[in-house]
Amino acid sequence: MSSSFGVFLGLDVGKDAHHAVGLDPQGKRLHDAPLPNTEPKLRALFDKLARHGTLLVVVDQPATIGALPVAVARAAGHQVAYLPGLAMRRIADLYPGRAKTDARDAFIIADAARSLPHTLRPVDVGDEALAELDVLVG
Repeated sequence: MSSSFGVFLGLDVGKDAHHAVGLDPQGKRLHDAPLPNTEPKLRALFDKLARHGTLLVVVDQPATIGALPVAVARAAGHQVAYLPGLAMRRIADLYPGRAKTDARDAFIIADAARSLPHTLRPVDVGDEALAELDVLVG
């Protein structure tokens, strides 16, 4: 994964909608809002943020409810990573406040991508194939 990203987009994924926070390399918020889980809305946000530089899309769940943002980001040529749950919980403890909100989680995901890139994991085709098999096998 390249370290020369211009935008770090954290997505706290949900079934019907996500919360998206985009940060520049200095931590300035470029975007902070709910995001409907539709291809046109995802693509529009990715295109808008990519105007600021190379975009890294980071999700908290790469399969199931996170599969659409991952697929749309990849189709648009953006790199994708995920922040594993255990790392997310440990990093969240470093931030003020205890309330678990989608906006807070999306910010933590984006900020971890920006400042703690070693905590991220690549989303590869094997992960998606295993997730699809999980759904089929149940």
